[in-house]
Amino acid sequence: MKCFMMHRPAVSDILKDNESYYALVIGVAKRARQIVDQAQEENRIIVEKPVQLAVEEFASGKYHFEEYHSDEDA
Repeated sequence: MKCFMMHRPAVSDILKDNESYYALVIGVAKRARQIVDQAQEENRIIVEKPVQLAVEEFASGKYHFEEYHSDEDA
């Protein structure tokens, strides 16, 4: 029996200096929901997991997130 491991990008490969892990998680979750919604609208079946697709898109630079910092946080 062969075991295949998926390549998962490391969080450190996706996050730049001082970027929030929390912001990445929220961004990936929102993108995964968009992927599911688009597939449903187009009556497509997604073979891969939407979260994995979203992570790969962030890792490849296709999508990125911007963190919001209010003046009150300073």
